[in-house]
Amino acid sequence: MTNQNPQVAERVAELVDRLARVTRELQYVDGLNPAQWEALRYLARANRYSRSPGALADFLGATKGTASQTLIALESKGHISRTRSTDDRRSVHLELTEQGKDILRRDPILAIEQAVNGLGADTGAELVRGLSRLLHDLQKRNGIKEFGVCADCTLYCVAGEALPVEGDQCGKTGERIGELEKSLICVNFRAAE
Repeated sequence: MTNQNPQVAERVAELVDRLARVTRELQYVDGLNPAQWEALRYLARANRYSRSPGALADFLGATKGTASQTLIALESKGHISRTRSTDDRRSVHLELTEQGKDILRRDPILAIEQAVNGLGADTGAELVRGLSRLLHDLQKRNGIKEFGVCADCTLYCVAGEALPVEGDQCGKTGERIGELEKSLICVNFRAAE
């Protein structure tokens, strides 16, 4: 269904752009910049397959070099740690340190969450639906990689669907997906068409 009112589409575009600018402005605190805050947020919400420099670069829509500079800054500030994969020595696994988890408790994005909570449950749910559709459409139209959680992924296999292991699992890796991991961001995410 297409929007027949060009003024509404124009106003939505203006509001999304303005919200993005305000959001960026809020994030120049505690010695961090917006990309660093976003990287910390991502690592806090990413599953085991997704805590790598390459996945972070994809999520941020940045080059690997730019993501690397962000990670170097966060590591030097003590907010993240890197460890080499035991399976593939070329692979790096990223984790938040306790200091990184602590600073996220002061995440400036919490101001937006508080503002949304003030709008009421129905308005918040409507915003989630509308913004999610808008984001999905923009990513699909522009060939931008999507990230999402297991529950919304076409690769997610629920127990009882003739799985080779008990419990829920990833259709790509075949590995079991734990209860907490189902709600984490995944680089392997595939949206339904």
